[in-house]
Amino acid sequence: MIRQIILDTETTGLDPRDGHRIIEIGCVEMVSRRLTGNNFHFYLQPDREIDEEAIQVHGITNDFLVDKPRFKQIASDLINYLNGAELIIHNAPFDIGFLNHELNLLTEPYQAITDYCTVADTLVMARQMYPGQRNSLDALCKRYEIDNGHRTLHGALLDAEILADVYLAMTGGQVSLQLGGETDSGGSNRAATAIRRVAAGINLPVIHASEDELAAHTERLAAIQKSAGKCLWS
Repeated sequence: MIRQIILDTETTGLDPRDGHRIIEIGCVEMVSRRLTGNNFHFYLQPDREIDEEAIQVHGITNDFLVDKPRFKQIASDLINYLNGAELIIHNAPFDIGFLNHELNLLTEPYQAITDYCTVADTLVMARQMYPGQRNSLDALCKRYEIDNGHRTLHGALLDAEILADVYLAMTGGQVSLQLGGETDSGGSNRAATAIRRVAAGINLPVIHASEDELAAHTERLAAIQKSAGKCLWS
């Protein structure tokens, strides 16, 4: 069973080294390429002002966060939720840097995020697949025809949900192999793949080629030998 967490954050600014903090964290759980609905989402009080440029990106204001919990109040639950999973993040160094910064600010000792889980960066994946092209989340949605029209502003949970669709499209599109006519709860339009199993002990008929078919086959091999100079089936 493969457990993956698609993760995104919103912050007060661009760099934790300047004292910026996480103000929203959104996580979407996927097990064996199926969304489970077991998501993790919190808005957080950063104890500092949000840069005006950041507010224009995500729309989260200082007043909205006044009564929200602080990161230290959700840290243990977050680590328990992420532990052992593979994180799927678009531009992972940004989010991982902020998460590690938040953990370092706590009095209770925590390890780095990558000590609890592995990380896959979809931005790196996209750049390898489409070198020299735009590979933002919006650009990938357009490339894979994923509807993100409801995304007027950035939001951690919303972006994580969109990235889940993008990741599935980037890594094959089909949510899971369907057996026996099951429907695809992940939203794929592909018809389910039916597999019929043949019981052991059944004697199946063997149909031999006729003389005319054997003659035609021999003639075809001779033609290949003449044109190519070599025929592997002769």
